[in-house]
Amino acid sequence: MAGGKQSPRQKMVNLMYLVFICMLALNMSKEVLAAFGIMNERMEASNAKTIESNETFLASLGTKASEDAAKYDKLYKDAQKIKEMSKDYYDYIESLKSGMMEGVEDPKDYAVMDKSDWLDQKLFQGDALGEGGKEFMKRLNDYRTNVAAIAPASVKEAVKTRFETGDANGKVEKRDGTKQDWINYHYEGFPLVASLAKLTALQADVKATEEDALKSMLAGELTEQVSLKNFATSLMASKSAYYTGEKYDGKIIISKTDNSSTPVRAELTLDGRKLSEGKDYKIEAGGIKMLIGSGNAGDHEVAGKLFFKQDGDEIEVPVKNSFATISKPNAALIAADKMNVVYRGVANPMSISIPGIPNNKVRASAPGLKQSNGSKYIMNPGTGRTVTITASGTLPDGQSISSKSEFRIKDIPRPSGSVRGEAGSIKMPRKNLEVATIGAMLEDFDFDLNLAVSGFKLKVPGQPTVAVNGGKLDARAKSALKRAKRGDAVQIFDINAYITNNKSYKLKKVSPVVVEITN
Repeated sequence: MAGGKQSPRQKMVNLMYLVFICMLALNMSKEVLAAFGIMNERMEASNAKTIESNETFLASLGTKASEDAAKYDKLYKDAQKIKEMSKDYYDYIESLKSGMMEGVEDPKDYAVMDKSDWLDQKLFQGDALGEGGKEFMKRLNDYRTNVAAIAPASVKEAVKTRFETGDANGKVEKRDGTKQDWINYHYEGFPLVASLAKLTALQADVKATEEDALKSMLAGELTEQVSLKNFATSLMASKSAYYTGEKYDGKIIISKTDNSSTPVRAELTLDGRKLSEGKDYKIEAGGIKMLIGSGNAGDHEVAGKLFFKQDGDEIEVPVKNSFATISKPNAALIAADKMNVVYRGVANPMSISIPGIPNNKVRASAPGLKQSNGSKYIMNPGTGRTVTITASGTLPDGQSISSKSEFRIKDIPRPSGSVRGEAGSIKMPRKNLEVATIGAMLEDFDFDLNLAVSGFKLKVPGQPTVAVNGGKLDARAKSALKRAKRGDAVQIFDINAYITNNKSYKLKKVSPVVVEITN
């Protein structure tokens, strides 16, 4: 838009494009906000269950400490310290979430949670961290350091991974190769509901860390002695949620045991597909290390059997576990609500999708709408001034999602007549006009339409008007043109134009062309 000499009109058009882009950047799709809200609800429900589970683990360890203080007293005290640190950090995050939600009348109305003001003002002060931001980083780093110092060895690495804050300089590499401070990369400028979900995910990591530490302390030494035949499997991973395309580094472990229990072989499937040892998983101390990708967005099930040796016999342990994959946002879904327009007489390309639902499970309908491939659709609007598109689908948890968007229907704007591709008032020699092609063009239109001319009228000063069929001057028109003098304004009007691949559409009246004869 900035190359070459430009007319004042073109400069104005360029400015309008810039304003349009800015308007788009301020509007995040309501579907994206709703998806973050639903994800936040699911994680909060999961956190509540983990809190209850952790209370049971701690009580069990307390029972063992009371029965055998020499062996379990230090473990129990360390577990209490981890619980206290986790509760303190968890409550701090909860206070941030409560502050963010002040002034939000309906906590379920995610469509209004599109501003980033509260957390930006809390954490940042210009280009530097504010006092709130410094406290946020200190609490995160202190929790990671202090918990890792007393957690069992098998949990230390997971603690560091869950609460890492970038490289040695606290930087994160962005998609364009530049680096940015970790806290700015994750928390600056995001919509309220997105930041809310991120903080809830951080709380989930806190509770998962507490759970891993307690499980490790209790491994093999629970209050109830049970047979290997009654053991169940569970998944342990370095974090609570995975984005599409990431490697799922989870591990199938045997609950209520230590790492000395190693299966001799395994028969596993992922969503019904048979997994291969060495390629999709490997056997190691304590269970199975998974090497699979996290897959598409949605729920995934790992099933099958693990085989252990016990007293010379091979014992089967059934496997049936699941994990969820969520889509990583690589771009905002943006819509300008008052500029949603489709054109009559044009095949309007459209993209329709619902975050978290595969494209083949999204249903979209509207008069004139047809699916071309995946999330790509073509809209050929008919009569009327508006058309409403309805998109619906079902999330992995069974919840139905349905959304409607209204688009204005506009006609193709008035074409301009042209001679040799030039419109308006032009100058040229008479001989050039004799062989020129009369055409029609749509200036500054979003679609590249092929227009053809089936006829026009030519008026030479002092001569009768000549009607011409086709897009070039015939013998009668050339004869009249020969009588034109230098400086005469030859008018070309009543130009009949049509769209080559849609002749049934009636274009608006074409603007005339005036040619000044130069010799």
